[in-house]
Amino acid sequence: MPFLDVPTMLLMTAAASLTMAASLGAVRPGRREGISLWALGLMMHTSTYVLYALRGLVSDWASIVLANTLLSGTFAMVLAAVHQFQGRALPWRRMAVPVAATALLFAFFIDDYRARIVTAGVVPPLQLGMVLWSLWRERPAASLRGATLLSVGLVMEVLLLGVRGMLAATRDIPVEGLMQGNAMQSITFMAAFVVVILSSLGFILMGKDRSDADNRYFAAHDALTGLVNRRSLIMALERDVARAVRLREPYAVMLVDIDHFKSVNDSHGHLAGDSVLRHVADLLRTRLRAQDLVGRYGGEEFMVLLPHTPLGGALELAETLRRAVERLPCVGGGKEIPVTVSIGVCGGPLQPADGWDRLVQGADEALYAAKLAGRNRVESTALAAPRPAPAPAVD
Repeated sequence: MPFLDVPTMLLMTAAASLTMAASLGAVRPGRREGISLWALGLMMHTSTYVLYALRGLVSDWASIVLANTLLSGTFAMVLAAVHQFQGRALPWRRMAVPVAATALLFAFFIDDYRARIVTAGVVPPLQLGMVLWSLWRERPAASLRGATLLSVGLVMEVLLLGVRGMLAATRDIPVEGLMQGNAMQSITFMAAFVVVILSSLGFILMGKDRSDADNRYFAAHDALTGLVNRRSLIMALERDVARAVRLREPYAVMLVDIDHFKSVNDSHGHLAGDSVLRHVADLLRTRLRAQDLVGRYGGEEFMVLLPHTPLGGALELAETLRRAVERLPCVGGGKEIPVTVSIGVCGGPLQPADGWDRLVQGADEALYAAKLAGRNRVESTALAAPRPAPAPAVD
């Protein structure tokens, strides 16, 4: 039975690794996402398979010991890339110990081909197992597709190396050199080619999935405070008001404005102003119910959406928030910056003809009244009660 030419497969795998490494080298992400470490691993993988292909033309120390040490280093770089992608410290011990063990074992078994196959069926699968554990120890929700594709490639490699090592350890198989073509060699090296492509594409897809998730997040959130932005607030308000009208539930909207914010910027600088915005945002966020929604409406103004809330309940909450901001000054640059807010509230039962803009307009009018009355206070505007239907004319 004809088998695939081993040197050709080795060089094909080396070429695939080199091409993928060069492609990744051209990628310059805005943050450390493991791309450079993955590319370095692919370069080591390229060197490994070039040395394999030179078996018999270079010393055994180069084509056996150095080559397999580089292969172990490849898997160490894969582990490092996954950790860096996840924003965790590199696991230097788990990276270095298998590489050192591989170098020592292959040096010791340099003349024992069967023992080398068994070693390759134990150490690299353990390394890849650590990669898989690191990848899935916390569900990678933002990069699930890429993590799955990467895992498929790694599991393929683990199974092939493990089965190959187990057969060498338990069966009386012919002990042939690396360059001798047989079914197991053909399957192993063809799989190595596939794994390089599959795993690298999986890692690239992880980065793309994360970027897509980040884009969706920043399209809906304010970058400074982490609150939802004006667009998201209006979308939620439209949806909530339609539901409140349909179910005849009370609804309230609150507009919160930081008092004298311009003077904070003028007196303490814009960085202090940013700290004040984040401070107020955190106070609002941590004192609301799970069903409520707070967002940055614009500038130093925040909007709070209060479903299932009558005007009286909204006023009580507004006063609680006002007092919390007044009692807790913002600490920035080693000094305290006193902060107060003015709050306008509009709420009540909604009628079929009411739109979300009516609530916002009412809250804005109440906020203007709070500022006019001296700031650091709460004012409200009630939605007008429905007018009774006119009585039928009596002839």
